[in-house]
Amino acid sequence: MAKRDKFLFKIVMLVLLASTVATVGANIGFNTKQVTTLTVFSLSILGALFFWEFRVSFAFFGSSMLLMMRIITFEEFIAFSSMEVILFLIGMMVLMGFLKELGFFSWLLSRTIVIPNLTAKKFMIGLVFTSALLACMLDEVTSIMFMIMLIFEFSDYYELDPVPFIIASVFATNIGSAGTVIGNPIGLLIAAKASLTFENFMTHAFPIMVLTLLMMLGPLMLIFRKSLRELDERIKEFGSNEFLVKLLNVPAEKNLKIGFIICGATLALLASHHRLEMLLGLEPNTMLLITPLISASVVMMWRRHKARAYVEKDVEWWTLLFFLFLFAQSGTLTHVGIASFFADKLEVLSEGSVNMLVSIVLFGGAFISSVLDNVVVVAGFIPIIKSLIAINPIYQILWWALLFGACFGGNLTIIGSTANLIAIGQLEKTRNITISFWQWFRIGFIVGTLSLAFSWLMLLLLPHFK
Repeated sequence: MAKRDKFLFKIVMLVLLASTVATVGANIGFNTKQVTTLTVFSLSILGALFFWEFRVSFAFFGSSMLLMMRIITFEEFIAFSSMEVILFLIGMMVLMGFLKELGFFSWLLSRTIVIPNLTAKKFMIGLVFTSALLACMLDEVTSIMFMIMLIFEFSDYYELDPVPFIIASVFATNIGSAGTVIGNPIGLLIAAKASLTFENFMTHAFPIMVLTLLMMLGPLMLIFRKSLRELDERIKEFGSNEFLVKLLNVPAEKNLKIGFIICGATLALLASHHRLEMLLGLEPNTMLLITPLISASVVMMWRRHKARAYVEKDVEWWTLLFFLFLFAQSGTLTHVGIASFFADKLEVLSEGSVNMLVSIVLFGGAFISSVLDNVVVVAGFIPIIKSLIAINPIYQILWWALLFGACFGGNLTIIGSTANLIAIGQLEKTRNITISFWQWFRIGFIVGTLSLAFSWLMLLLLPHFK
């Protein structure tokens, strides 16, 4: 009965909130088409928030309503759906499935976190930077899965509580995912919409990510000092014995070497895509977006007996469909003029101050990302930022404010990012350990606020963001 009451309460709240959005839209001067679009978009977002397991259903329904009411055409729906981002993610998921099958990530971890004369502080430093760099090289979901595996094995060996180390790894993963264009789907989405290159991310986002990690080491050491003292005691008792090397020591066999070559070639093409596009006369980001497809095609031809499994099992079709329909609805906000309306209001509110707009986007994006999926948040912000840039090109800095806000804000709450949810799920599934919202928030608020404040200062002070 209680479960049914909760379900009915969510339905009532969904209807009330959507009705409120429609009423407010009508009262501030939106026309019928704009009110309908805003209401449908709100229903999709709120429906996904209240009934996360049905998020694709709400995305399907909302997009169908926009088409049925002739707010957009099928051609416009396809144009707004950011198919280039979806295809990039499909290629990367096939490639990640292939590398996982070969044991590539276990091999990589065994050589990334080699720590001679192990101490608790060294382990925390290695854990934080390995988590962040893996997120940069792969993506936050793949990297956190393998870091959790490492932490579980490590904590079992030393008979430790894995929770502090998993939380630290998740924090570093969320921060690290902002470092490159491939670290997080929102980075790729921003790059595609803002015509930013891999090089732009390496010169603008990567340094701030590294500096943020360095700044966060002190607070993390202080917060988890009890666990670190316990680890030092266990290391003295058990000895390090090059444990981390032996833990995941996978020999680099022939297939693994070929996998390493394919992965290295993919990263090289991604890193040099801008130069290649200029050399070949291609449109911006063409090579960036098709490189994973090229690598995936090579993988599927070489491992043809596994090709179907890569596509069916390793590609997260459920998530990709949600993204596709969400992007289409987000594009509709621009199409009907809603994004430009809010952009004008923000420009007036900030009195044209770039610093004020950076603060609004960074902290506003972070706050909303702490309770909503950050892809949803970024999809909603993108049309507004594009409209602001159309008013004044100096607002290009807002892309970086959105990136850092959405990634770093994921650390604030237990539901703030996909990496958080995966870590919590693994703790509950394999260790029967539950972390409460407030247990996470006490730590996440400190880490999230400090990292956001630091990135805010960097955006305002560093000249190359101007």
